This record gives sequence, structure tokens and C-alpha cells, in this order.
Amino acid sequence: MKPGKPPLQSTRVLDQLRERIRYMHYSLSTEQVYVYWVRFFIRWSGKGGQMRHPRDMGAVEVEAFLTHLANDRKVSASTHNQALSAILFLYREVLSIELPWLDGINRPTQKRRIPSVLTKDEVAGLLSRMDGQTALLARLLYGTGMRLMEGMRLRIKDVDFDRHVIIVRDAKGGKDRVVMLPHSLVPALRLQMLAARAQWEADRQAQRGGVETPHALEKKYPKVGYTWAWFWMFPSPTMSIDPRSGVERRHHLYEDRVQRALKKAVPLAGICKPVSVHTLRHSFATHLLQAGTDIRTVQELLGHSDVSTTMIYTHVLKVAAGGTSSPLDALSGLTA
Repeated sequence: MKPGKPPLQSTRVLDQLRERIRYMHYSLSTEQVYVYWVRFFIRWSGKGGQMRHPRDMGAVEVEAFLTHLANDRKVSASTHNQALSAILFLYREVLSIELPWLDGINRPTQKRRIPSVLTKDEVAGLLSRMDGQTALLARLLYGTGMRLMEGMRLRIKDVDFDRHVIIVRDAKGGKDRVVMLPHSLVPALRLQMLAARAQWEADRQAQRGGVETPHALEKKYPKVGYTWAWFWMFPSPTMSIDPRSGVERRHHLYEDRVQRALKKAVPLAGICKPVSVHTLRHSFATHLLQAGTDIRTVQELLGHSDVSTTMIYTHVLKVAAGGTSSPLDALSGLTA
């Protein structure tokens, strides 16, 4: 066991994995993905007979498993890396095994692709064909550049109408950042806040459980999850069981609702490009750069650690601008 690590209470590998992930404050989605891949790895290792404990396996088994994923299952580079990250976490953080072969395993290189970006007219047409909460969320994501889950997890306390800013808490990489609050969204967001307030008051009257709060905040302030400030801006209409604590409480709106609504609106808007919720974020960044916004400002608004990640949108602009003339256009005497 590494210095500074508390001893694991569980004896089963997958339970130990969950325990360590929660101790390190990883998200629930990361926990689910890591458990999936470690379980897959263990079951794969025992396909010819009795399953083996990961402690009894090493570089040969890990590399064979990754080869199986690449050659037999034909997973993408990102999925391949995801599986490798889960296995490395198991050996380093759960089993506390530091072996040279862990650093010697090569990760597949992910190809940098130019993202799909909508024009301003396409964004307007898309948003006009959505309604209700999903339309407001889509407008919010495009207007701020937030990721889907950043918008879903928005708390009442993090929307500042006076300064017209939104504080994005515990975003990718565990960082906070500040984004603009579009003036045009203020009336709709105020109405959404009133609806959320009514839901919060109904929950208090019914003595329902408070909302989830990050890390160990509830241990320090037991009633913080019941306060209005920590309530969701977009609460779910139904209660659900917290998969980690087993407590019934109100979660934020389920992300699939926005994804389904957007998918439905795309053909109605006559858009033939591949479009996902993340396309709104790509379009936000590209349109800011088109308007002359400094790339460092765009980097901060998007929450990128490295400006090279933001630079992909300059490539989008080069493609969209069509600034270089084709030699075909210089030829004379040709007709369509």
C-alpha cells in the first residue's frame, strides 16, 4: 500500500476498485466505466478455464487483452485508451503494484479530427425547432460553450444574474471556470428558477431527501443538500435512488432528454451534418473566433488546459473561410 492511502475495507476486487475510485472523488460515470473494463478483463482472462486474480497476471495478459480489443472487437482508439486507463488504475491504485511494464505499454494514438460545426443560421434553425426545458438547455449550451453535464449540474447558487456570469463548478479536470450568462436567456432562466423553486418547496414540505452534494460536504454540513442554493437549476421531475448512497433524492434532469430532443430537431431544421449536443460547444467556439475573440479568451471559456486543444477551431475557420482560390477557377473556357 502506497503511503497516504487508507487501507481498503473490501476484499473483492471490484468492490476495492469502487472504494478507491470514490476515495479519489472520481465521477460516477468514470466508476461505471472502470468497473466495466476491469470486470471484462478478469472474465476474459478466465475464458479458457478458471478466472485468475489480476495480481497473478502481468504484462503478457494485459497486452493480450488490449490486442483482443483492437483486433477482434475492433474498438476505437478512445475506447482502447479507456480500457487501458481502467486497468492501470486497478494495478497502481487498488493493488498498489508498480512494475516497469506498466509504463512500457503503448497507448494507441487518437487522430485529431476537425469537429462538425454549424453556421449561425443552422444553429438558429435548430434551436427554433426545440421547445420547453430542452430548448432552454440547448440555448444555454450554445450561448456559454458549456459541456452537456456542466449545464445539467448547474446549481442555483452558481447563476449570477447581477454580473451576468455562470460559475461552472468541478468541470473536466476538477477545475472551476466562469462563463458569460447571455442577456437574451435571462427572462427564460428566471422563469426556470421559479419552477425549480416550486419543486424545491414541494420537496421540503414532503420531507424528501436533499440533492447530492460534492465529495464529503454533507458530512461537514449535514443539511447543505436541503438548501435552496444547492438545488438544481434543472431538476428532474421524478425522484431516483442514488446508486452510491442508496438514498432516494431528486437528481438533475436526465441528459438523454436533451440528446433525444436535439436529434429530433436536426432533420426538422434541414441539417445534413452530423450533429450532437457537443456540436453546440464546437459552434460556440468557432463563432467567437469568427467574431474576432482572442483565442486565449476562448480557451478560458471552454476550460481547455492547453491552447493547442482550442487551436482545432482555427482549422475549422480555415476550412469554412475558403480563402484560398482553387486553380480550377483560374481556367477559362470551361462550363458546368
